Amino acid sequence: MSGLFITLEGPEGAGKSTNREYLAARLAEHGIEVLLTREPGGTPLAERVRELLLAPSEEPMAADTELLLVFAARAQHLDRVIRPALARGCVVLCDRFTDATYAYQGGGRGLPEERIAVLEDYVQGGLRPALTLVFDLPIEVGLSRAAARGRLDRFEQEGRAFFDAVRQTYLRRAAAEPQRYRVLDASQPLSEVQQALDALLPQILELCRG
Repeated sequence: MSGLFITLEGPEGAGKSTNREYLAARLAEHGIEVLLTREPGGTPLAERVRELLLAPSEEPMAADTELLLVFAARAQHLDRVIRPALARGCVVLCDRFTDATYAYQGGGRGLPEERIAVLEDYVQGGLRPALTLVFDLPIEVGLSRAAARGRLDRFEQEGRAFFDAVRQTYLRRAAAEPQRYRVLDASQPLSEVQQALDALLPQILELCRG
């Protein structure tokens, strides 16, 4: 078994964390070592950057500041967690990665994708996810679920136009590279979403075997 990098993407309320844990349990049934992590965050230092990114603040954060903080946290995460886990043969399941940067800072904030791509190459080198699961759902459903969890973070307080741009960026990227992406309907009941994950399991196991 070689290491395998799988990312789970989607907007607020899409159920990424719940489904990441479900997929990890299914892989563990096959004797596969799985590491669960998330972005922004994944290490103590990167989690402190996450707090800066998510906490509402009286001082507006410039879009470029946001972008650079995301990649600063990612550089730490890659160095301390993701690359070592892949080197020892783990399947790494990461709740958001660079697709989220294209969706939120690119689509949502309107930053040029070329600028994001330069940072992607600089921080990641050639590392890209082998598989990206996009949990898609209507904006209203996702925001309603997020609001039910309690106080909204800085991103969750954005308006509909922001989240529409986020969603469309995810779907556009998935359509452009179907060999890497799988889009799942996250508006369905959880049991049906997990049935869709079960249907993907043979493909994931094949990727694990290289």
